Amino acid sequence: MASGMVVERAEQRGPDGARRAVAADRAPGPVYAVLAALAAVYVVGPVLRAAARPTLVSDLGIGRESLAASEVLGAVGGIVALFVTGRAGDRLGRRRVLIWSLAAFGAGSLFVACVAQPAVYVAGRVLVTMAASAVFVTCLAYLPSLSLPGRLRRIIGTWLAVMSLTFFAAVNAAASIVSALGWRTVSLLFAAFAVAGVLAVRRIVPETPVAGASTCLDVVFSGCLGAAALLTAGLHLAPARGWTDPLVLALLGATAAAAALGLLCSRRRRRIATAGSLRQPGTALAAGVVVGFTQIVVALTLPALVIAGGGTPTQGVLAVSAFGLGGAAACLLARRTLFTPLTGCSLGLPLAAVGLALLHGVPMGAGAATLMCCAMSALIGFGVMLAQAPQMAGFLAALPHSRLGAFSALHPTAVILGTAAAQAMPATSVLHAGTLPLDTGELLWVAVAVVAVAALAVGRPAVAAAVAGVAALEYLLIRGFAGPQVAQRPGTVVTVLALGTLAGVLTFLRRQQTERHTRTQQAAGALQHAVLHPIPARLGRLRLAGLYRPATAGTGIGGDFLEAVDTPYGTRILVGDVRGKGMQAVQTVTDVLGAFRSQAHEVADLGELAARLDRQLVRAAAARGDEELFATALLFQHGPDGDTVDLVNCGHLAPLAVSARSVREIAVPALLPLGFGVLGDDRPRPDTVRLAPDETLLLHTDGLSEARNSSGEFYPLAQRLEGAAGAEPGALVSHLDRDVHDWTHHLADDIAVLALTRETATVPRGRDADLSPV
Repeated sequence: MASGMVVERAEQRGPDGARRAVAADRAPGPVYAVLAALAAVYVVGPVLRAAARPTLVSDLGIGRESLAASEVLGAVGGIVALFVTGRAGDRLGRRRVLIWSLAAFGAGSLFVACVAQPAVYVAGRVLVTMAASAVFVTCLAYLPSLSLPGRLRRIIGTWLAVMSLTFFAAVNAAASIVSALGWRTVSLLFAAFAVAGVLAVRRIVPETPVAGASTCLDVVFSGCLGAAALLTAGLHLAPARGWTDPLVLALLGATAAAAALGLLCSRRRRRIATAGSLRQPGTALAAGVVVGFTQIVVALTLPALVIAGGGTPTQGVLAVSAFGLGGAAACLLARRTLFTPLTGCSLGLPLAAVGLALLHGVPMGAGAATLMCCAMSALIGFGVMLAQAPQMAGFLAALPHSRLGAFSALHPTAVILGTAAAQAMPATSVLHAGTLPLDTGELLWVAVAVVAVAALAVGRPAVAAAVAGVAALEYLLIRGFAGPQVAQRPGTVVTVLALGTLAGVLTFLRRQQTERHTRTQQAAGALQHAVLHPIPARLGRLRLAGLYRPATAGTGIGGDFLEAVDTPYGTRILVGDVRGKGMQAVQTVTDVLGAFRSQAHEVADLGELAARLDRQLVRAAAARGDEELFATALLFQHGPDGDTVDLVNCGHLAPLAVSARSVREIAVPALLPLGFGVLGDDRPRPDTVRLAPDETLLLHTDGLSEARNSSGEFYPLAQRLEGAAGAEPGALVSHLDRDVHDWTHHLADDIAVLALTRETATVPRGRDADLSPV
């Protein structure tokens, strides 16, 4: 390591046998600053080359065909450089590869500055493009190498914001820089920058983990490389040669074959497929394609729209640069806010589609047209980068360090494919640049369709459908009632799309609320089943049915409790109600039920079981410092044989015996509730009660019998049971559940109900009774 290294490292072996250089827990700011400055070359270079095009034609006599060839070869070569350099960084170390890439970039820039022939310039430009791609992907792979996964969201947000601001500054300053210095001087400055970059990397940037050889992985990425490069070439050639040209068809067929080879190898190497699918790389790549596609559309249409509105070319350039400002704002927002990739795509892509659609209503007048195009450009940039930043951060954070370089190449490759797709039409193709008329309206609608399809595919389809559906319906209504002229006014278009956007936002918020409610219900159900075990439909020689309804919706559990267990001493049941509400009551319920489930199998005497529950509650009250903690409870026991049951009533409501003949209350002396500490001194004696075969015993809490209607009248439990006399336990409980909700408009207290009847013969245990909250 160089003496000026500021990040301490230690060598260790990873689980895959690869040598790893472990960076400090947090890389310093200068390292990130150097990497961002070097990666900015990838953004600045194309902008300066576009600004230097007229000068190149006059100085070198380079023709349109040569410039187009350099664009196509640069795109294909850039993809090759991304994958090869990324994989080389994994195998050889990123610091070494970054130095080599900078050296190649400097040499290529110096070569370009000295050329005098168009063909030599094309070769030098392709070399510079490939070297810039290599520098960018290596710097990008450095970020997750030096960062903890939890911090990567903030780092990627800052990184993309810097790239977006660099784009904004470069677009506005490129023409002035090239005009003042000349393209040869600019190339020499790039070469000097590369030398300074090499020195900075050697002094500041640390080395990264080195992965071992992986033949299968190399085959997979070779397939991806071949597919991306061939597809890019095919998309560029198709507008000039035609989609049915044999060469174009051969390129597209080879693309499919290379992609199939990569997929086949990834299936054979499941670890690779698992690593790449942790955060759905297809979704992240789709967002990259949208970024590249919209960049080309914005660069081609906005200057034309501004000039058509009465503006100047400089104002058109300003409108294009606003894309970077909007993108920077979105990246900084994603840096500060915990946007999930799904949220970013669901909100960002519909906004971008709306911005593209609003460009159909650019008003006349230089100032108005420029302002409208700048605002829409910023909105488009904001939308696509809001989708891109969380996707990119999530994708890179999920990757193993041994494959960061190879997988990091997928993002810039997706952007290149997006630009190639946008130039796959005759009017936008680089091979036809300036020779065919550009229909901005048609191109914008194509872009709207592409972004809308991406929003449906990688975002929430309901949001995109709401935006498109409401906007289309509003437009058709205006067109039908007010006529086509009113419907095509810019103000009408803006209003229609604004209403569609509002509908999309409301749909998204509603979906978020629904998901939160679903998660709350699931958590409540899980809590209830963890604390209150489901009541079996049959237990011992009893048929049972349970009902539990907490007073507070969505909580899943309150202060009432019930439990039924099969023990060596027979079937034992506990029903009760603790004092208080909220989490303290839930904690008490957990204590009581835990003690009952444990002691019910250990204690033969039901009275002793009640005494032990009493002592447990006394200990719990002392531990919490709550002198008023208590719980009413009714303990029930039915032996393996016989027609009698044993009951111990600790301050609880008396059970009811329901039959076709009558509804009667079983008189059981009420003792003091659990928690007063008096049952241990004088162990209670259970009361034995005969239960007829046709009777159903109903145990309940006061939430049922004290439910009030709008007049304040209590629920007449005995009277209402007469309508269900003779019913099975399940039917009886269902009747009570419906009837009490008909009686009262609001449950003020929890309800716990358990109905049971004797089995005439032993029946295997069936499914559990339903205790799900409503």
